[in-house]
Amino acid sequence: MFDSVGWGEILVLIVAGLFILGPERLPEAASWMAKSVRKVREFATGAKEQLRQEMGPEFDQLRKPLEDLRGLRNFDPKRVVTQHLFDGDSDPLGLSSFTGGNGSNGSNGASVKPQSIVPQPEPLKPGERPPVDPDAT
Repeated sequence: MFDSVGWGEILVLIVAGLFILGPERLPEAASWMAKSVRKVREFATGAKEQLRQEMGPEFDQLRKPLEDLRGLRNFDPKRVVTQHLFDGDSDPLGLSSFTGGNGSNGSNGASVKPQSIVPQPEPLKPGERPPVDPDAT
């Protein structure tokens, strides 16, 4: 019931009630509020049970879409898109093979081959012209 109300707000309401009602009437007001909340809960539970009895199994069919709507509160679009695109694969890019995995990327079974080490050319000396590749220009 108090999902969106924190302890700070409750404390502010108690202090405000203490100033507005005074210390003499505050316990009576708190008792009246507790009784009222209890009655409202009993009415809601009774109405729900009466509706369940009158509708029978159709009541559960009515509740299903409402529960689906309630599940949208926790909707995370990033998680849904990732799950849809990668079919729940926890390592879609195959990075586990680089961090000590089994040597395959996991998604398609192809093994990752290490690239051969290409020796780097020596840097040019001062005044030396770089080689020209006529096919590249």
